[in-house]
Amino acid sequence: MDCVSWTMMSFLLALVTISSCQLVVNVKNDGGDLSQESIQSDTTQDIITLKFPKSDGTLILMLIDFKAVIQLFKALVLGEEERGQSQYQVMCFVTKFTKSEFISSDAMSKLRQKNPGTIRNPEEDKGQEYLQMDLQVDIKESRKFSKHIYNACVEAQDSTYIRESDLRALSKGNNYTYNTLVSATRPLPSMQYANCHDVTNAWKPCNCHFEICIGWYPCGLKYCKGRDSVGKVVSYRCGIKTCRKCRIFELFVKQKQLCLWDEP
Repeated sequence: MDCVSWTMMSFLLALVTISSCQLVVNVKNDGGDLSQESIQSDTTQDIITLKFPKSDGTLILMLIDFKAVIQLFKALVLGEEERGQSQYQVMCFVTKFTKSEFISSDAMSKLRQKNPGTIRNPEEDKGQEYLQMDLQVDIKESRKFSKHIYNACVEAQDSTYIRESDLRALSKGNNYTYNTLVSATRPLPSMQYANCHDVTNAWKPCNCHFEICIGWYPCGLKYCKGRDSVGKVVSYRCGIKTCRKCRIFELFVKQKQLCLWDEP
């Protein structure tokens, strides 16, 4: 089965071109639009990447670094030329990863493509999570969180974000102390500004909202019971559980021009 090919030059600059895929899944969003998710596992680095284009042309990358317990979301948003944007913009959101949220890279590597043309529906909708990003990550120091952040987000040097609460949680199981991790970030202005969808002046600062929905992903393993050769009852892996989850990231932007999608 051929992999999804995104040939847009801006995406080539932002992400590695997809040349081989572990799994390609057809998914419908709430609006009925069909998209293809490419999910790939790298057991050597113990990471999983998931990529897909949104219906408006925005390109999404999700990367899970199991060793660093980090989940990274990257968005490449195409510019609106008619509104004064001649280029794309890139944003990255770093969060602490919950291991029960996704199957392991090893389990992912063992999945095989079946009925590739089928439109997949998740078994469970995990709803919507709201994340208020209050720190900006210094890309040059991002290795303190995960070695994969720099390569993925080098174009988002002023737009890579993390929450202070996640930073505290990460410091408990990280090689770096809380103070060391804090030194790799810069505080964002407090959320005292109006929401961007309430601001009419495109050059005023505001609080921006950006939603990323993963419409289908393997969120757990299923186990069945059977009997072995001597009749003993045993459990064995017999499938995967699939989920859907949306996240709304809130962040400060210096001008509404950097958040034109956040409209009433």
